[in-house]
Amino acid sequence: MKKPLIVANWKMNPLTFKKAEDLFKGINKEFKKVEVVVCPPFVFLSSTKTNFSLGAQNCFWEKEGAFSGEISPYQLKSIGCKYVILGHSERRKYFKETNEMVGKKIKKGLEAGLRPILCIGETLKEKNHIADVLKKQMKQSLNGISQKDAEKISIAYEPIWAIGSGHSCPVEEAKSTALLIRKILSGMYSAKKIRILYGGSVNSKNASLYVEKAGLDGLLIGGASLNIKEFLKIIKNISKLYSL
Repeated sequence: MKKPLIVANWKMNPLTFKKAEDLFKGINKEFKKVEVVVCPPFVFLSSTKTNFSLGAQNCFWEKEGAFSGEISPYQLKSIGCKYVILGHSERRKYFKETNEMVGKKIKKGLEAGLRPILCIGETLKEKNHIADVLKKQMKQSLNGISQKDAEKISIAYEPIWAIGSGHSCPVEEAKSTALLIRKILSGMYSAKKIRILYGGSVNSKNASLYVEKAGLDGLLIGGASLNIKEFLKIIKNISKLYSL
């Protein structure tokens, strides 16, 4: 069984290299029970040896070329990245990314040897037909992805109404949605090896509940990952669930 995946998405934070260094140093510990991934802004990515995995917050769908301002997944791989977050709701909202665009990025990321983390989720207005929304996002984003490659992908369920709101998804609701996602995936693949994560106002008080009670395979953490003590407490609480 794979270890729970705990992913820190720093988004466009912090503002200085010094603060980024402090965060790196603060969480650069050995984690035995969970796999920790830190996804800082591109400018803070480093090939320096760490005890956690490095991830990026985005990539482009081409290997190289005249694409000013974009980042190749091959460039990310060359500096030590293992994971890449794709299809985050903020990318969809502010940069008008579509499922098809996300799918192209997933394919190129896999080709480069990265492990994509596909973000899916519904708005408050879409809650009444959540099954259709999530199914469309997964079907279109994973179109053409083989079983072998699908097993390298994690699905991060992030209800858009919960992100950064301070109002996390109720645990029972997260559990039912995780079962729904697993059911949709099972119609596409042998889905047992595909991790399903939760993200959206995660903190040290609710983090372990999403793994223990809701049956999620890990977490995608935004704001709380910028607070060293809070992030380490989340990791500690999840690790306790897997202690002998």
